[in-house]
Amino acid sequence: MSQKIAFITGGNRGLGFQTALDLKEAGVKVVIGSRNPGQGEAAVEKLRAAGVDADFIPFDITKPADHKAALDYFTSKYGRLDILVNNAGIAAGGFPVTGPEHSVAEAPEDLLRKVFETNFFAPITLTRTLLPLLKKSPAGRIVNLSSILASLTLHADPNSPIYHAKSFAYDASKTALNAFTIHLAYELRDTNIKVNSAHPGWVKTDMGGDQAPMELSEGGKTSAALSTLPADGPNGGFFHMGKPLPW
Repeated sequence: MSQKIAFITGGNRGLGFQTALDLKEAGVKVVIGSRNPGQGEAAVEKLRAAGVDADFIPFDITKPADHKAALDYFTSKYGRLDILVNNAGIAAGGFPVTGPEHSVAEAPEDLLRKVFETNFFAPITLTRTLLPLLKKSPAGRIVNLSSILASLTLHADPNSPIYHAKSFAYDASKTALNAFTIHLAYELRDTNIKVNSAHPGWVKTDMGGDQAPMELSEGGKTSAALSTLPADGPNGGFFHMGKPLPW
C-alpha cells in the first residue's frame, strides 16, 4: 500500500479535525481518534464529504487499553503507521491567557497531575506503543502538538509577547513535551522517522476562544506540513508555519 496512513488523536474537532482536512492534499488515509463515538462518526462523515479518506476509532489518550486497541487496529488493518499526530490535549484554565494564571504557588497538585497526564505522559506512552509500526514506515513522521507557551526562552524574556501569559500547569506540560520531542528525535536520528513539535498558533477553537487572531483553516497547516516532510526535512525542531521557534 503506497498511501500514507495517519493517526490523529483528538481528531474529531478543532485543530485535529483541521489537520485531517489539510492532509487531504497529500492523499493521506486519516484515522481520527475521539473519546466520544458519536462525535467521531460525525467528524468522519464531514471529512468524507470534503473528500478526505477518513476512518474513526474510539480513543481516549489517557486510557492505556485504548493505546493497545489502536496498536491492534493499525497492525491488523495496515501493518504499519506512517504519521502520528499527538494532538489531544487539555488546558489548565481559561484561554486566552493574558496574565498570570495558575501560578507556581497556586496551581493545585491534582491539576498539575491531570494536565501532565494528558499533555505529557499519555502522548509518550502512545508513541512508545505505536513506535514499532512507525518503524515499518518508509518515512515515519511524529508530530507533537505543543504551544509557543512552552518556550522557556520567550517566557524568560521581558520583551517577549508571552512574558505575562503564564499558566504554570499548561505551559510546563508543553515544555516537557518539547523535551520529549528532542530526546526522541535524537534516538531516532539514524532512522527514517522524523519527530517535531508544532505550534499551531493562537486559533479560534474551543480552547483558543473567539479573540484568537487566526482562523481554524490556518490552524492545521503546521501539523500537516510536519506530517508530510520530505526526506531532507528537519528533525527534532519546534515550528510554526515553517519557521523555527526558540525552545
